[in-house]
Parts: sequence; structure tokens; C-alpha cells
Amino acid sequence: MKALVVKLGGSTAGHVEMRRWIDALASATFPLVIVPGGGPFADQVRVSQKRLGYSDEAAHAMAILAMDQFGIAVVERHERFQTARSIVEIADALEAGFIPVWLPSVMAAGAPDIPMSWDITSDSLSAWLAGQLQADAVLLIKQTDEHQYYSSVEDIAAAGIVDSMLRDMLGDGMTLHIAGPAMLDALDLPLADFPGRVMMRNSYFEVTGEQ
Repeated sequence: MKALVVKLGGSTAGHVEMRRWIDALASATFPLVIVPGGGPFADQVRVSQKRLGYSDEAAHAMAILAMDQFGIAVVERHERFQTARSIVEIADALEAGFIPVWLPSVMAAGAPDIPMSWDITSDSLSAWLAGQLQADAVLLIKQTDEHQYYSSVEDIAAAGIVDSMLRDMLGDGMTLHIAGPAMLDALDLPLADFPGRVMMRNSYFEVTGEQ
């Protein structure tokens, strides 16, 4: 069974939902890989960019390091979690029964197919990693349930719930799931199935051709 790539949003940091999601993910009976958001560390990059005036390219590199920082904090929250910086380390962690938490700076910084701007966030980096792992599904955990009002990746990107690069980063045949705080109360633990609402890639009109 291929691993599910799970982006744990940095927006959950400091909320009770973060602890609940960690407990749920740690109980999974299927392989998964956690991609951390940037959380408060990425927020500081944005604040500092305004004060210091560095480029978006520099901010991009710093934001990836922010994901490393949040990932290290996440790993400390459960004994089943283990940091991983490469495909080999991810595979080794899964083989040993751990849940790898990907620290992206080694693989993602400078990768030619990852734009160096704020247009790409940990949402799209999760899809990028899924492509590297040849995974079939990505789950984005958000600190909002606003996605329930939309049906496609295109629509949630337009609403600002995910970044604008996500649809292009999702590989052919890759399924996108999204879950917010409301999903937690519906989970059966241990986690045996991929949670979250499945989103279509394109809007209804584009899929059907209707107007």
C-alpha cells in the first residue's frame, strides 16, 4: 500500500486540534508521511521580509526552513514520529514502523521544478513530495472548514484556502483530500482509512463543459 502524504497545517499550531490530529495520525494502520506547514515560523519570515526588504527568493528559502522548524516541533509530540530529509530516510522510517515527518530543506531548496516565491506553500510542496514518492493521495489538514463549501481544487485555490500552484503540482491520478477541525469528531481510531473530503481537480463547469 502506498503512503498517504499528509500536510499538517502550521495554522494548527497552538490549538487543541494539533494535539488531536497528531494522536489520530499516530494511530494510523496504513503508511503515511507528514509534511509540516511553516506555522509561526513562516509568519515571522513574512514579518521580517517587510522590515528587512529581502527578495521573495530569499523568503522562499526561509519559509522552507520554517517548515523544518515546525516539523522538528511536531516530531517531539509523539514517539512514533521520526524526522526524515530524503526519500531514503522516509523509506527507512516507514520500514521501521515509524511515521516520517519530512523536513523539506534538503530536497526542496533549489529544486528546479519548485518556484521560488510565495505562490507555492506547504500545500503544493506536499503534492510535490507525493510525486517524488509516487503516492496516490494527499491529505491537507487545515484549521478551517471553509473547504466544505467548494468541490474542486480550482475553487479552493480561488478562495485562498490552498495556494494557486496546487492543481498543477498534483500528479495525474493523484487524489486530494482536505480535512478541518469538524472532521476530528467523525474519526474512528485507530485510523484505518484516508480521512478528509475528496476534491475534484477542476470546477464542475470545466469538467462537464456546461455553462
